[in-house]
Amino acid sequence: MNNKKALGIAMVITACTFWGISGLFAKGLFNASSSITSLWVTQSRMTAAGILLVLFSLVKGDHPFRIFKSPHDTWVIFSYGIFGLVPVQFAYFMVVQYGNASIATILQFVGPFFIIAYQAAFRHIPPRRIEIICAIIAFIGVFTIATHGRFNKLAVTPAILIWGLISAIGVATNTLIPQKMLREGRVPSLVITAWGLLFSGIVLLALHPAQPHVPNIPVVWFCWLGVLVIGTLIPFQLANNALKYIDATTFSLMDAFEPLSATIGSVLIFHLNMTGADIIGSILVIVAVLALNIRIPNHVPGNKN
Repeated sequence: MNNKKALGIAMVITACTFWGISGLFAKGLFNASSSITSLWVTQSRMTAAGILLVLFSLVKGDHPFRIFKSPHDTWVIFSYGIFGLVPVQFAYFMVVQYGNASIATILQFVGPFFIIAYQAAFRHIPPRRIEIICAIIAFIGVFTIATHGRFNKLAVTPAILIWGLISAIGVATNTLIPQKMLREGRVPSLVITAWGLLFSGIVLLALHPAQPHVPNIPVVWFCWLGVLVIGTLIPFQLANNALKYIDATTFSLMDAFEPLSATIGSVLIFHLNMTGADIIGSILVIVAVLALNIRIPNHVPGNKN
């Protein structure tokens, strides 16, 4: 392994670990005050991150405002924000709020299987045998987590499962919508992510302008900055730069560090009690997704949690 590849792997491991840790900061927010909602976290994070990334892309020379010369590009990025980033982030934070960061990340991790289903249904690309096997293994893993191994009843609320699956669907739309634009290379990934975040943040604010009373206490702003900086700005830059040194397949394999960091952090910080069935189910999901050797080549860094 050469030094550049090792550097790329280290950068993407750090990025994925930070994405997992961001869920812990979000859980800290929800624990700090019952008035803090998933919607507020999503609105504030998307809007702030979008503004900062647009400014950064401007300084970098990516000409972020050039997209408005093309109504088609603007619409694609807007759709990416609304139908990709909103479900992948808002639904994720809903699971964190009513569950924990570990189960939120594990459920979101099955997103690639929705990509496979979409390709089979609409692009007439039949799933490979390994993909079918991995889908069955992942389903068994999710079912094991949802029941704690007691298959006669759910151990988590239906709402957590539903929001978790919506988040996983968001991973699919988040990947598929900008795929052609990325393949063509007309718009930098930084610009796509920046405007996607800002568009979705503005829309959410317009749809729900009323803001909760957020306590002005250090722990709230520390955790909010953690979600913004540790969970968005730093990992985006690391992931974006890592792709200069490693391919998308290697990047995808390192994604496993996200649920691992979220789970370990939940156990250590929030004293999450994981049963043997939870551990087995989590391993099944992670192994199943990694075994896919994800064949979606256009990965958009920075679109995680």
